[in-house]
Amino acid sequence: MNDTSRWTRAMDHVLELALGLALLLVGLFQVLIPLLRVTGPLSPVDSREVRVDTAAHLSDAVTSGAVTLRGSGHAELAFSHPGLGQRLLLALPGIAGGLVVIVILAVLLRMARTFRDGDFFVPQNTRRLMMIAGALVQLGIFVPLLEMLTTNLLARGTSMADAITPDANYDIQSMFLAALVGAAAEAFRNGTRLRADTEGLV
Repeated sequence: MNDTSRWTRAMDHVLELALGLALLLVGLFQVLIPLLRVTGPLSPVDSREVRVDTAAHLSDAVTSGAVTLRGSGHAELAFSHPGLGQRLLLALPGIAGGLVVIVILAVLLRMARTFRDGDFFVPQNTRRLMMIAGALVQLGIFVPLLEMLTTNLLARGTSMADAITPDANYDIQSMFLAALVGAAAEAFRNGTRLRADTEGLV
């Protein structure tokens, strides 16, 4: 086995290790720990950054029962003793985003395993790239919409509900990456077709 082949195999293993480590860290810090903060073993999430209507003219802090709205422009919606439902609503967008990232990393890891044989243009990788593109769209659109929806549910029934401006911060970068990955999937599809045509001529 030559040095180039050994180096290529080593890089393949490093890539797989890096993806596996990223998968573990995202699962731990974006899914498991937030779930533990919802269910009680860890201190709960008790606040969320929100956008406040500038016409509301809030003071430094507005309190309604156990809920406080602090700041202006970008403010913090804080709960002194959040219940289970409130903790879940506070954590849900982050958990959903973490699950989407886990899907992306898991698909990338499966793709990386096909690189061991130097066989990039396989039909499975085209489908995997399309899955990644779809997941990036979810990350750019669905997660921000979920955050807006849960914020509205958290503020509903409080005196500061009218002061909070519904705001879906769509992730343009994720949408751009989704377009790039979709283009890469088309390139893989063409590469797979060309390889099949070439093998048919042999």
